[in-house]
Amino acid sequence: MDQISFPTVYMRGGTSRALFFRQQDLPGRAAWDAIFAAALGTPDPHGRQLDGMGGGISSLSKVAVVGPPSRPDADVDYTFAQVPIDAAVVQYKGNCGNISSAVGPYAVDEGLVPAQGDSAIVRIHNTNTGKIIVARFPLAGGKAAVDGDFVLQGVAGAGAPVRLSFLDPGGAATGRLLPTGQPRGTLEVAGLGLLEVSLIDTANPVVMLRAASLGLRGDETPAAMSADQALIAACEQLRRSAAVAMGLAADVQEAAKRVRSLPLVALLSEPGQPGCHIRVRMLSSGQPHLATPLTGGMCVAAAMHIEGTVAHGMGLRPEGDDVCIEHPSGILRVGARVLVRGGAVEVTETAVYRSARRLMDGRVYVPASRLP
Repeated sequence: MDQISFPTVYMRGGTSRALFFRQQDLPGRAAWDAIFAAALGTPDPHGRQLDGMGGGISSLSKVAVVGPPSRPDADVDYTFAQVPIDAAVVQYKGNCGNISSAVGPYAVDEGLVPAQGDSAIVRIHNTNTGKIIVARFPLAGGKAAVDGDFVLQGVAGAGAPVRLSFLDPGGAATGRLLPTGQPRGTLEVAGLGLLEVSLIDTANPVVMLRAASLGLRGDETPAAMSADQALIAACEQLRRSAAVAMGLAADVQEAAKRVRSLPLVALLSEPGQPGCHIRVRMLSSGQPHLATPLTGGMCVAAAMHIEGTVAHGMGLRPEGDDVCIEHPSGILRVGARVLVRGGAVEVTETAVYRSARRLMDGRVYVPASRLP
């Protein structure tokens, strides 16, 4: 046969979309990269992924694999895959918070987790990070509810809320909340010199710095940032150097070729909207985000509570756990609980609300010639 097909569900989770697969419907792990890349239309030198289900931007080029739990405190296992647009190098380091919000509804709708009554609680083991995520959401007729009055900025309309609690999210990709042991330091970046940064790993690793360090005000639009190729190149150099400093890559060459999506880059500035604590412009995979990625937002929120970080030293200090983040599409409110025990900083939980919806189900086709 010229093509091979696999059962799949296409879902929106938060401000991202992904192809969802049952683990039992896929062959061995060695074939996953080729299947995911072909299904999404990667690599595409034109950057559009026209020959697949991707949308030409990082938030629309994602995959989730859901299967039976491999640990007793979880209901399902969930593996996240980020698929670059220009190269078939699938990334499994780190997680996507937006796609995580669709895992619970998917698991219930697929019958992987029994549910009854008016609401469901699904404990998700994210295999990328080894962390537990607890999803709580309403039910309608035994399925995940869709209709509701929750408005997620960046997504048109309203829907049913999904509350996500990320338990003990510190060290998700590097094993340490503070990968270098310090809340703030300097980083030598090719072409930029020494930059003052914070390297934090909560839910996903993020390199944070003041937007002014790169000559920005902090309120630039994603379109304006994308058009500034010098800025994009500078942020990529920063990301590569940070990947090495955080132990994600052995050197900048490996960071350029094999570790292309992490860490996220967060450019911070003082908020412009009343009631917000900080303003963020975030980039991943070389692209500015229209809305703050959920895991990136959780990392920034945690950093706001950690004394000595770049985030802690700017903006408005939150009085409670909740941090209000201003981003290009509106406002993201994230709860982050940070404790200091025996002199060590610990993030016990981050929490946020998203929405999710099943968009389509069926089979996705990939050319047989693309598979190993």
